[in-house]
Amino acid sequence: MAAGSRADRLAELRARIRRMEGAGGEGGRILPFGVEEIDGQLPDGGLPLGCLHALAAEDAGAGTAFAAALLARMASARAPVLWILRGRDLHAPGLAAYGLTPDRLIAVRAARPADALWAMEEALRCSALSAVLGEVEGLDLTAGRRLQLAAESSGVTGLLLDLAPTRRRDGRAAGGRAGRQAGGQADGMSAAVTRWRLDAVPSRDEEEDAAPRPGGGPPGLGAPRWSVALERCRGGRPGCWTLSWEQGTWHQVERRQAERLQAEEWQAGSTGDGSAGDRRDHPERSGAWAVSDNRQGRPPILTDSGRREAVQ
Repeated sequence: MAAGSRADRLAELRARIRRMEGAGGEGGRILPFGVEEIDGQLPDGGLPLGCLHALAAEDAGAGTAFAAALLARMASARAPVLWILRGRDLHAPGLAAYGLTPDRLIAVRAARPADALWAMEEALRCSALSAVLGEVEGLDLTAGRRLQLAAESSGVTGLLLDLAPTRRRDGRAAGGRAGRQAGGQADGMSAAVTRWRLDAVPSRDEEEDAAPRPGGGPPGLGAPRWSVALERCRGGRPGCWTLSWEQGTWHQVERRQAERLQAEEWQAGSTGDGSAGDRRDHPERSGAWAVSDNRQGRPPILTDSGRREAVQ
């Protein structure tokens, strides 16, 4: 057997095993991030569709924006996405900034956690939808498996958005009945094919803040950025990145900074002003940072969690 055909056969067998495990959905469909470093960690080079994924965010705005950007790439006018809310509302212009427009979105508000889980399971079995997002504060393992099976049966992608992970971790640490209940709820996230942790951190470092802006805008405004950690992935590998959202796509901050520095060095070499050399002498000035979207002056679906160093 030729080496090429053997490799193709092995890849096909691995993909078949992942689909049998529910880690690839119907037909092995995927959604690439468009960021080589992330897609390389995911099975088949992208986020598996037709299965369940879990997003946890300390900052509600960071989680909302990241989920909106994901859903926007799955939704269409003929197959919209369903967003199941708990105790809050969505800001349509804010979602539209990430490509999720009202004509491709159905929003449902659930009064009780049990209602949200019931609505999500039923919606995941509806093949007329492209994806279903449910806002949950935790669920047990049985409920998580039911959601995963529902997604597998229809090919509809499910997203669990958890906006209170810290509170449950504190509850588990406290022990007692409340702690045991919190721990049981957290087990439901284990049924998801991937598990992500998101945070919002500042979009500009001090040097970028001090740089002149073409439009003369105030300091502190930059593209939305997240600290993104892939904590678990069936058939893939975990990792941490800092992503920015620019012109409707994700970019890895470190790579964008390196490209910018290369351009500056080339320009400095052409003009002979030596400005890029100062950057090379101070590499710490090009460290990666991230920010929530409300620092861009956009509608407040995002909140600022403060200036912190991004995960390298």
